[in-house]
Amino acid sequence: MIHQEIWDTAKASLKKDIPSHAFNTWIVPIRPVAFSDNKLLLEVPNQFFFEWLDTHYKEIIEKKVVDKKGKRLKIDYTISAETKRIKNEADDEVYKPKHLERPPAFINKNQRFSNFIEGSNNQFAKAAAASIAKNPGASNYNPLVIYGGVGLGKTHLLHAIGNLVMSNEKKRRVVLETSERFTQEFINSIQKNITEDFTKKYRKADVLLIDDIQFFKGKEQTQEQFFHTFNELHQLNKQIVLSADTYPGDMEGLQERLVSRFQSGLSVDIQPPDFETRVAILLEKAQQNGLELSYDLVELIATHIKTNIRVLEGIIIRLLANSSLYGKEIDRELVEKVIREKLGNEMVLELSIEDVVKKVSEIRSIPMKVLIGPSRRREIVKTRHLAMYLCRELTNNTLTSVGLFFGGRDHTTVLHACSQVEKVYKKKKAVSKFISQISKDMSVANF
Repeated sequence: MIHQEIWDTAKASLKKDIPSHAFNTWIVPIRPVAFSDNKLLLEVPNQFFFEWLDTHYKEIIEKKVVDKKGKRLKIDYTISAETKRIKNEADDEVYKPKHLERPPAFINKNQRFSNFIEGSNNQFAKAAAASIAKNPGASNYNPLVIYGGVGLGKTHLLHAIGNLVMSNEKKRRVVLETSERFTQEFINSIQKNITEDFTKKYRKADVLLIDDIQFFKGKEQTQEQFFHTFNELHQLNKQIVLSADTYPGDMEGLQERLVSRFQSGLSVDIQPPDFETRVAILLEKAQQNGLELSYDLVELIATHIKTNIRVLEGIIIRLLANSSLYGKEIDRELVEKVIREKLGNEMVLELSIEDVVKKVSEIRSIPMKVLIGPSRRREIVKTRHLAMYLCRELTNNTLTSVGLFFGGRDHTTVLHACSQVEKVYKKKKAVSKFISQISKDMSVANF
C-alpha cells in the first residue's frame, strides 16, 4: 500500500532527527490511512495529539513526507474514532509476557514497562531495568541501584522488573519490599523467635527488589542482616535491585562495607522530567482516567509542575474529582486553582534551569540541544558559559545540578564558566546588558 510505504520512509527519516523519547511519544502512534491526489491522510489518536503535532512537529513532518523524487506531498490529518493509548515502540520488545500468571499482591500489576513514560531523564534507567528483567543475574548490573528524587518513577521501575520477571519465568521467586518493611519484619522475627522464616523469605529469592534503601541509615542490626542477605544472594548470582534517593556513595549513616557492595554493580539516576516528557505523562494519565484536557491546559500544568511525577498525577486526579463530583467545567481558572493548591507560593517563585536555558536559547537563536551539547565552537561555548552563570544566579540549583543539565558536565566546569563570565565577559557592555536583560525578563515572567 503506497500510503504505508510513504509513511514508513518518512518515519525512518524522522527517527534520525527526533530524540527517541519524543519519537516514541509523538510519531509512533500516527497511522497512515490513505493516499490520493498527492495527499497523504494520517490518523492521530485525539484532538490534543493533533494540536501538539501542529505546534511542535508540523514543519519537520512536512519536510519528510515526500514522493520518490523527493517532492513534498500534502498532508491531511484525521482524529481516530477510538481511544488509543500511546505507548513506546520499545515496549513490544521489552514486555512480552510468556504467561498470564497474576502477580502477587505485593507487586503492583499496573506498574509495567509498557506504561512507564520514557524521556531523556530516565531513558538509561529504564533500559538498564528492562535488560536485567529479561535476564536477571546474568549481567554485571548486579546490584542495579536506581536513584533520584521523590516521585520520579524509581518504584515504578522496581515493580515493572518484578512483573516482567514473573511473566517470563513462572518458577522464579521475586521478593519486593521497602527497606522499612524489611526492618519491621526483621524486628518482628527477633521478637517472635522466627528469624529462620525471615531469613528464608529473603535469601531464597531469585530476584530481590528493595525500595528506598536510604531508610537503612542508622539501623545497625538491620544493616548487618541485609549485608549477609546481600552477600549470599550475590554469590549465587541472584539479581538484586535497589532504589534510593541519592547516589549510594553519598549516603551517610550506612556501613562502609554495605555502601561498597551497593557500588559494586551499576548505579543509574533518574532526573526530573523535561517539558515534553511531562506533557506525555499528563496525556497518558488523562487518557487513563478518561479526562479531556485541551492543549493549552496541559501545557499550563507541564509548565508549572516540573520536578515530581506524583504531583502531575495528583493534578489529574484533583481535576477529575472537581469535574465528576461537583460538575465543574475544566477550564483555565480551575486548573490554575488546582496548581496553586499543590504548589502554593512556589507557583510564582520557582525558576528552573530549563526555564533559564530555554530563554538564552531563544534570544541567541541556538537550539537547546546544541547549547547543552558537546560543541566547542567559540560562540556556542561563550553562550553556554553565560547560560551556566545565569542558572547559578537565577535558580536555587547546585553547581552539580547545573552541570548535569548541561550534558553531565562536572561542577568544576560550571564553576569555571561562571568565573569566565565574571572576569572576562561581563566587562563587555553587550554581554553585561544581555545578562541584565535576561535577569529582568525572567523575574517579570516568573512574577
